[in-house]
Amino acid sequence: MKNSSSPRLHQALSQILRPLARLLLRNGIGYGEFSELIKQAFVDSALEDFSDPRGKATDSRAAVLTGLTRKEVKRLRDRSASQNDAPVPPSGTSRAARVVSGWLQDREFQDSEGAPAMLAFDGHNSFSELVRRYSGDMTPRAVLDELVRVGVVEPGDRLVLRKRAYIPLGDDNAMLDIFGEDVSDLVSTIDHNLVKGPGQEPLYQRTLSYDNIPPEVMGQWRRYAARHSQQLLETLDEWLAPYDRDVTGRSAQSKKGERVRTGVSVFYFEDPIQGPLEAGERGLQGGPAGPDSDPA
Repeated sequence: MKNSSSPRLHQALSQILRPLARLLLRNGIGYGEFSELIKQAFVDSALEDFSDPRGKATDSRAAVLTGLTRKEVKRLRDRSASQNDAPVPPSGTSRAARVVSGWLQDREFQDSEGAPAMLAFDGHNSFSELVRRYSGDMTPRAVLDELVRVGVVEPGDRLVLRKRAYIPLGDDNAMLDIFGEDVSDLVSTIDHNLVKGPGQEPLYQRTLSYDNIPPEVMGQWRRYAARHSQQLLETLDEWLAPYDRDVTGRSAQSKKGERVRTGVSVFYFEDPIQGPLEAGERGLQGGPAGPDSDPA
Protein backbone atom coordinates (compact mmCIF):
# COMPACT_ATOMS: atom_id res chain seq x y z
CA MET A 1 0.00 0.00 0.00
CA LYS A 2 1.71 3.19 -1.15
CA ASN A 3 -0.16 5.73 0.95
CA SER A 4 -1.95 4.68 4.13
CA SER A 5 -3.93 7.93 4.25
CA SER A 6 -5.29 7.69 0.71
CA PRO A 7 -8.96 8.63 0.23
CA ARG A 8 -9.58 5.22 -1.36
CA LEU A 9 -8.43 3.45 1.81
CA HIS A 10 -10.54 5.77 3.96
CA GLN A 11 -13.56 5.02 1.78
CA ALA A 12 -12.94 1.27 2.04
CA LEU A 13 -12.58 1.51 5.82
CA SER A 14 -15.85 3.42 6.07
CA GLN A 15 -17.61 0.63 4.17
CA ILE A 16 -16.13 -1.94 6.57
CA LEU A 17 -16.79 0.01 9.76
CA ARG A 18 -20.44 0.91 9.14
CA PRO A 19 -21.83 -2.67 9.36
CA LEU A 20 -19.32 -3.39 12.13
CA ALA A 21 -20.60 -0.42 14.13
CA ARG A 22 -24.17 -1.66 13.59
CA LEU A 23 -23.25 -5.08 14.97
CA LEU A 24 -21.43 -3.56 17.96
CA LEU A 25 -24.27 -1.23 18.89
CA ARG A 26 -26.81 -4.04 18.57
CA ASN A 27 -24.73 -6.06 21.05
CA GLY A 28 -24.27 -3.22 23.54
CA ILE A 29 -20.65 -2.34 22.76
CA GLY A 30 -20.04 1.43 22.66
CA TYR A 31 -17.16 3.45 21.29
CA GLY A 32 -15.08 3.38 24.49
CA GLU A 33 -14.97 -0.42 24.65
CA PHE A 34 -14.35 -0.70 20.92
CA SER A 35 -11.57 1.88 21.12
CA GLU A 36 -9.77 -0.21 23.73
CA LEU A 37 -10.04 -3.29 21.49
CA ILE A 38 -8.68 -1.31 18.53
CA LYS A 39 -5.70 -0.12 20.59
CA GLN A 40 -4.97 -3.72 21.60
CA ALA A 41 -5.11 -4.87 17.97
CA PHE A 42 -2.76 -2.08 16.86
CA VAL A 43 -0.21 -2.93 19.55
CA ASP A 44 -0.38 -6.68 18.91
CA SER A 45 0.11 -6.11 15.17
CA ALA A 46 2.98 -3.66 15.66
CA LEU A 47 4.80 -6.07 17.97
CA GLU A 48 4.16 -9.25 15.97
CA ASP A 49 3.56 -8.31 12.32
CA PHE A 50 5.98 -5.38 12.04
CA SER A 51 8.83 -6.57 14.23
CA ASP A 52 12.32 -5.39 13.34
CA PRO A 53 14.13 -8.28 11.57
CA ARG A 54 17.34 -7.17 13.29
CA GLY A 55 16.01 -7.80 16.77
CA LYS A 56 13.05 -8.15 19.12
CA ALA A 57 10.19 -5.68 18.73
CA THR A 58 10.33 -2.89 21.28
CA ASP A 59 7.69 -0.76 22.96
CA SER A 60 9.35 2.34 21.49
CA ARG A 61 9.04 1.03 17.93
CA ALA A 62 5.44 -0.02 18.53
CA ALA A 63 4.69 3.46 19.89
CA VAL A 64 6.11 5.06 16.76
CA LEU A 65 4.09 2.79 14.48
CA THR A 66 0.77 3.10 16.35
CA GLY A 67 0.93 6.69 17.59
CA LEU A 68 0.29 5.51 21.16
CA THR A 69 2.52 6.35 24.10
CA ARG A 70 5.11 3.86 25.31
CA LYS A 71 3.18 3.64 28.58
CA GLU A 72 0.02 2.62 26.71
CA VAL A 73 1.96 0.14 24.58
CA LYS A 74 3.45 -1.52 27.67
CA ARG A 75 0.05 -1.72 29.39
CA LEU A 76 -1.56 -3.33 26.34
CA ARG A 77 1.40 -5.64 25.72
CA ASP A 78 1.26 -6.90 29.30
CA ARG A 79 -2.48 -7.45 29.07
CA SER A 80 -2.13 -9.33 25.79
CA ALA A 81 0.55 -11.58 27.31
CA SER A 82 -1.67 -12.45 30.27
CA GLN A 83 -4.59 -13.25 27.97
CA ASN A 84 -2.43 -15.45 25.75
CA ASP A 85 -1.27 -17.43 28.80
CA ALA A 86 -4.85 -18.50 29.51
CA PRO A 87 -5.82 -21.64 27.58
CA VAL A 88 -8.70 -21.20 25.14
CA PRO A 89 -10.74 -24.39 24.72
CA PRO A 90 -12.00 -25.25 21.24
CA SER A 91 -15.54 -24.00 20.69
CA GLY A 92 -18.48 -26.38 20.56
CA THR A 93 -19.05 -25.19 17.02
CA SER A 94 -15.68 -26.41 15.75
CA ARG A 95 -16.03 -29.71 17.61
CA ALA A 96 -19.48 -30.44 16.20
CA ALA A 97 -18.22 -29.60 12.73
CA ARG A 98 -15.29 -31.99 13.19
CA VAL A 99 -17.70 -34.79 14.14
CA VAL A 100 -19.71 -34.23 10.95
CA SER A 101 -16.52 -34.12 8.89
CA GLY A 102 -15.28 -37.35 10.46
CA TRP A 103 -18.62 -39.03 9.73
CA LEU A 104 -18.29 -37.99 6.09
CA GLN A 105 -14.63 -38.86 5.58
CA ASP A 106 -13.59 -41.62 8.01
CA ARG A 107 -14.04 -45.02 6.35
CA GLU A 108 -14.79 -46.67 9.68
CA PHE A 109 -18.04 -44.68 9.81
CA GLN A 110 -19.06 -45.22 6.18
CA ASP A 111 -21.16 -47.90 4.53
CA SER A 112 -20.02 -50.24 1.75
CA GLU A 113 -20.66 -47.54 -0.87
CA GLY A 114 -18.59 -44.90 0.91
CA ALA A 115 -21.57 -42.91 2.18
CA PRO A 116 -22.01 -41.93 5.86
CA ALA A 117 -23.28 -45.04 7.64
CA MET A 118 -26.27 -45.18 9.97
CA LEU A 119 -24.72 -45.40 13.43
CA ALA A 120 -25.80 -46.91 16.72
CA PHE A 121 -25.28 -44.59 19.68
CA ASP A 122 -22.93 -47.01 21.52
CA GLY A 123 -20.68 -49.88 20.54
CA HIS A 124 -18.08 -50.54 17.86
CA ASN A 125 -17.94 -47.89 15.10
CA SER A 126 -20.78 -46.09 16.89
CA PHE A 127 -21.67 -42.43 17.18
CA SER A 128 -20.09 -42.33 20.65
CA GLU A 129 -16.82 -43.65 19.20
CA LEU A 130 -17.02 -41.06 16.40
CA VAL A 131 -17.45 -38.25 18.94
CA ARG A 132 -14.59 -39.46 21.13
CA ARG A 133 -12.34 -39.56 18.09
CA TYR A 134 -13.16 -36.11 16.71
CA SER A 135 -14.59 -33.82 19.42
CA GLY A 136 -12.15 -34.00 22.31
CA ASP A 137 -13.82 -34.09 25.70
CA MET A 138 -17.41 -33.25 24.69
CA THR A 139 -19.86 -35.97 25.66
CA PRO A 140 -21.53 -37.95 22.86
CA ARG A 141 -24.98 -37.07 24.23
CA ALA A 142 -24.24 -33.33 24.15
CA VAL A 143 -22.96 -33.51 20.57
CA LEU A 144 -25.94 -35.60 19.46
CA ASP A 145 -28.43 -33.22 21.08
CA GLU A 146 -26.84 -30.30 19.23
CA LEU A 147 -26.75 -32.06 15.85
CA VAL A 148 -30.36 -33.14 16.24
CA ARG A 149 -31.34 -29.59 17.26
CA VAL A 150 -29.97 -28.08 14.05
CA GLY A 151 -31.35 -30.86 11.84
CA VAL A 152 -28.03 -32.42 10.86
CA VAL A 153 -28.82 -35.82 12.45
CA GLU A 154 -32.09 -37.75 12.45
CA PRO A 155 -32.51 -39.58 15.78
CA GLY A 156 -33.60 -43.19 16.12
CA ASP A 157 -32.24 -46.65 16.87
CA ARG A 158 -29.75 -45.87 14.12
CA LEU A 159 -28.59 -42.26 13.76
CA VAL A 160 -28.75 -40.88 10.22
CA LEU A 161 -26.66 -37.97 8.91
CA ARG A 162 -29.14 -35.80 7.00
CA LYS A 163 -26.92 -32.79 6.18
CA ARG A 164 -23.28 -32.58 5.17
CA ALA A 165 -22.58 -29.37 7.10
CA TYR A 166 -23.02 -28.17 10.68
CA ILE A 167 -24.62 -24.73 10.84
CA PRO A 168 -25.48 -23.37 14.31
CA LEU A 169 -29.03 -22.07 14.64
CA GLY A 170 -30.16 -19.54 17.22
CA ASP A 171 -26.80 -19.61 19.02
CA ASP A 172 -25.35 -16.11 19.23
CA ASN A 173 -22.03 -17.29 20.69
CA ALA A 174 -21.50 -19.83 17.93
CA MET A 175 -22.37 -17.28 15.25
CA LEU A 176 -19.95 -14.77 16.81
CA ASP A 177 -17.20 -17.40 16.67
CA ILE A 178 -17.91 -17.83 12.96
CA PHE A 179 -18.10 -14.05 12.48
CA GLY A 180 -14.64 -13.58 14.01
CA GLU A 181 -13.04 -16.28 11.88
CA ASP A 182 -14.74 -15.41 8.59
CA VAL A 183 -14.09 -11.66 8.69
CA SER A 184 -10.51 -12.18 9.86
CA ASP A 185 -9.84 -14.62 7.01
CA LEU A 186 -11.36 -12.28 4.41
CA VAL A 187 -9.35 -9.25 5.57
CA SER A 188 -6.16 -11.33 5.70
CA THR A 189 -6.76 -12.52 2.12
CA ILE A 190 -7.31 -8.95 0.89
CA ASP A 191 -4.22 -7.74 2.76
CA HIS A 192 -2.13 -10.50 1.17
CA ASN A 193 -3.36 -9.55 -2.32
CA LEU A 194 -2.62 -5.86 -1.73
CA VAL A 195 0.97 -6.31 -0.52
CA LYS A 196 2.11 -9.47 -2.34
CA GLY A 197 5.53 -9.17 -3.91
CA PRO A 198 6.67 -9.94 -7.46
CA GLY A 199 6.21 -13.59 -8.30
CA GLN A 200 3.98 -14.15 -5.29
CA GLU A 201 0.70 -15.84 -6.19
CA PRO A 202 -2.50 -13.95 -5.21
CA LEU A 203 -5.08 -15.73 -3.09
CA TYR A 204 -8.38 -16.41 -4.84
CA GLN A 205 -10.92 -13.65 -4.14
CA ARG A 206 -14.02 -13.10 -6.27
CA THR A 207 -17.45 -11.55 -5.76
CA LEU A 208 -20.56 -11.88 -7.91
CA SER A 209 -22.60 -8.67 -7.63
CA TYR A 210 -25.57 -7.07 -9.41
CA ASP A 211 -27.39 -3.96 -8.20
CA ASN A 212 -30.62 -3.78 -10.24
CA ILE A 213 -32.44 -7.03 -9.48
CA PRO A 214 -36.26 -7.00 -9.10
CA PRO A 215 -37.41 -8.05 -5.59
CA GLU A 216 -39.79 -10.72 -6.91
CA VAL A 217 -36.92 -13.00 -8.00
CA MET A 218 -35.03 -12.81 -4.68
CA GLY A 219 -36.61 -15.87 -3.06
CA GLN A 220 -35.75 -18.03 -6.07
CA TRP A 221 -32.24 -16.55 -6.23
CA ARG A 222 -31.56 -17.20 -2.51
CA ARG A 223 -32.47 -20.86 -2.87
CA TYR A 224 -30.46 -21.25 -6.09
CA ALA A 225 -27.38 -19.56 -4.63
CA ALA A 226 -27.55 -21.61 -1.42
CA ARG A 227 -27.93 -24.92 -3.26
CA HIS A 228 -25.04 -24.34 -5.67
CA SER A 229 -22.79 -22.84 -3.00
CA GLN A 230 -23.36 -25.92 -0.84
CA GLN A 231 -22.53 -28.18 -3.77
CA LEU A 232 -19.29 -26.28 -4.38
CA LEU A 233 -18.22 -26.51 -0.73
CA GLU A 234 -19.02 -30.24 -0.60
CA THR A 235 -16.90 -30.81 -3.72
CA LEU A 236 -13.98 -28.90 -2.20
CA ASP A 237 -14.42 -30.75 1.09
CA GLU A 238 -14.24 -34.12 -0.65
CA TRP A 239 -10.91 -33.10 -2.19
CA LEU A 240 -9.26 -31.53 0.86
CA ALA A 241 -10.53 -33.57 3.82
CA PRO A 242 -8.45 -36.71 3.02
CA TYR A 243 -5.31 -34.60 3.57
CA ASP A 244 -6.36 -33.38 7.05
CA ARG A 245 -4.51 -35.41 9.68
CA ASP A 246 -7.26 -34.89 12.27
CA VAL A 247 -9.79 -36.44 9.91
CA THR A 248 -7.61 -39.23 8.53
CA GLY A 249 -5.95 -40.08 11.84
CA ARG A 250 -2.55 -40.06 10.20
CA SER A 251 0.25 -39.10 12.57
CA ALA A 252 2.85 -38.42 9.90
CA GLN A 253 4.18 -34.87 9.95
CA SER A 254 5.95 -32.81 7.32
CA LYS A 255 9.72 -32.65 7.50
CA LYS A 256 9.59 -29.50 9.65
CA GLY A 257 6.53 -30.54 11.63
CA GLU A 258 4.57 -27.75 9.98
CA ARG A 259 0.84 -27.47 9.38
CA VAL A 260 -1.28 -25.07 7.35
CA ARG A 261 -4.78 -23.76 7.96
CA THR A 262 -6.62 -23.26 4.67
CA GLY A 263 -10.13 -23.16 3.28
CA VAL A 264 -12.68 -21.35 1.13
CA SER A 265 -15.51 -19.18 2.47
CA VAL A 266 -18.78 -18.51 0.65
CA PHE A 267 -21.33 -15.99 1.87
CA TYR A 268 -24.51 -14.50 0.47
CA PHE A 269 -25.38 -10.80 0.68
CA GLU A 270 -28.47 -8.78 -0.04
CA ASP A 271 -28.88 -5.02 0.27
CA PRO A 272 -32.14 -3.30 -0.71
CA ILE A 273 -31.38 -0.04 -2.55
CA GLN A 274 -33.63 3.00 -2.25
CA GLY A 275 -33.68 5.38 -5.17
CA PRO A 276 -34.37 5.62 -8.92
CA LEU A 277 -33.68 2.67 -11.16
CA GLU A 278 -30.45 3.06 -13.07
CA ALA A 279 -27.83 0.81 -14.60
CA GLY A 280 -24.93 0.03 -12.28
CA GLU A 281 -21.91 -2.18 -12.02
CA ARG A 282 -22.62 -5.87 -12.25
CA GLY A 283 -21.06 -9.23 -12.89
CA LEU A 284 -18.31 -11.35 -11.42
CA GLN A 285 -15.59 -9.01 -10.20
CA GLY A 286 -12.17 -10.30 -11.12
CA GLY A 287 -13.46 -12.86 -13.61
CA PRO A 288 -15.96 -13.54 -16.37
CA ALA A 289 -19.24 -11.68 -15.80
CA GLY A 290 -22.62 -13.23 -15.11
CA PRO A 291 -24.18 -15.98 -12.99
CA ASP A 292 -25.48 -19.29 -14.29
CA SER A 293 -28.39 -18.63 -16.58
CA ASP A 294 -30.84 -21.22 -15.32
CA PRO A 295 -31.92 -20.55 -11.71
CA ALA A 296 -34.03 -23.70 -11.46
